[in-house]
Amino acid sequence: MVDQYKNAWQKSDAGPDRPARAAEYVRMSTEHQKYSTENQGDIIRQYAEHRGIQIVRTYADAGKSGLRLDGRDALKQLISDVQSGTADFTTILVYDVSRWGRFQDADESAYYEYICKRAGITVQYCAEQFENDGSPVSTIVKGVKRAMAGEYSRELSAKVFTGQCRLIEMGYRQGGPPGYGLRRRLIDQNGAAKAELARGEQKSLQTDRVVLVHGPAEEIEIVRWIYQQFLDHSASEREIADALNARGVKTDLGRTWTRGTVHQILINEKYVGNNVWNRVSFKLKKKRVRNKPDMWLRAEGVFDPIVDKTVFDAVQVIVRERSRKLSNEEMLSGLQDLLQENGYLSGLTIDEREQLPSSSAYAGRFGSLLRAYELIGYVPDRDYRYVEINKKLRKLHPDVVSAAISAIENIGGSIKQDTEADLLTVNGEFTVSIVIARCGETAAGFPRWHIRFDTELAPDLTIAVRMDHTNETILDYYLLPRIDMTVSKLRLAEHNGVSLDAYRFETLDTLYEMAARATLLEVA
Repeated sequence: MVDQYKNAWQKSDAGPDRPARAAEYVRMSTEHQKYSTENQGDIIRQYAEHRGIQIVRTYADAGKSGLRLDGRDALKQLISDVQSGTADFTTILVYDVSRWGRFQDADESAYYEYICKRAGITVQYCAEQFENDGSPVSTIVKGVKRAMAGEYSRELSAKVFTGQCRLIEMGYRQGGPPGYGLRRRLIDQNGAAKAELARGEQKSLQTDRVVLVHGPAEEIEIVRWIYQQFLDHSASEREIADALNARGVKTDLGRTWTRGTVHQILINEKYVGNNVWNRVSFKLKKKRVRNKPDMWLRAEGVFDPIVDKTVFDAVQVIVRERSRKLSNEEMLSGLQDLLQENGYLSGLTIDEREQLPSSSAYAGRFGSLLRAYELIGYVPDRDYRYVEINKKLRKLHPDVVSAAISAIENIGGSIKQDTEADLLTVNGEFTVSIVIARCGETAAGFPRWHIRFDTELAPDLTIAVRMDHTNETILDYYLLPRIDMTVSKLRLAEHNGVSLDAYRFETLDTLYEMAARATLLEVA
């Protein structure tokens, strides 16, 4: 069957004296990738020569992550050529499934391959142990390979994040410019200083670490002067910036001072020696998320402070109190004026406006910067809807749990709630965990629900509450017993077959039936 398939696609473009025409696609994530584009190309060419295929075009994404299509210009161009009908080849040769992509949704990887197949162009994986011939075996193996490619990235991301958290707690810097008055110092694994890193320079050895140290004495004095002017002389950020510019002082980037650059010095904890990280998350190339302060990772007093903590705390009180003097209407009116003037809004543009409170003040007053935008009718280019959806779902979770507890108690069952572990013990017999599953979409527009099982607490029963496509109302419930769930994560589609949909219920009545107490008649 494999030979028949090969002959079919080769005959479509090749005759006895005319080899089949192919394009090769190669990708590597970083310069340190084990399989460089050159090595991939060698294997692909050997594959092509063995099968009498002529490579007529190369699409290469060097130094590009395979997590999503964004940024992979070569793959986008390949797909565009295929869809437009301008492709002058009948097959695409790729090193293996992971080079095609490590998409977090395996269906997305399949979708891009399907686009090629629909146009009559096959995709061949040259280093895999299966032929991509559409047979049941190849389909199953390919599906597993796609899932493994995505899982590799998830596991690596989790390990990297854990390692970064540990380094932050130990007082090591994890990226970002040092800021005015500070410098990055490279130290070895024993803590001995090696060199000072200039802007743009990075460490080259895995065992080396980076810490923040004091910069030139004149910059240290400027930082302390800024705090003194703001605290003791009630000078505004704009007045301080104007004074520095009049003196010819430049920022750490060699630019003139603005209200925003002064404001950032006044609110950044690194000036009291704190190492703060995870303000913003950008895991697995997904949406950039601005985390709440309780999610920040903070190590206090790990750097030599430039400013005394009592001075810093006093400044933060002034910054917060400033915004409290304005009513909600006044704050929103000022934001509306800034929008009309600039045509867009961002945290930086808000911080630069002298008459307005800081962006953090808006977030504190209205719950989030996005909520403030929404109140004045501004929709940013980037889609932040998922942030609001997650907030709603977090608020919904306690209501679902409370309703379940009440229903079980009403039918005579007993229930014990561990609020810290978020675990319910029913009748002292079995444990239950309730999770809310948000509805998302694949690149092709198909709904998906991702469920993570708590492998540490290992509840006997996980109740997955699936939300509808709008994430406004509950769609249904999946009652998933631990004994039958052998994975740590589960991805649900709209329809999942009897193996999973057997656990699907319209209501939680089945749970209540399990918790109901039966009355036993006394035997005479």
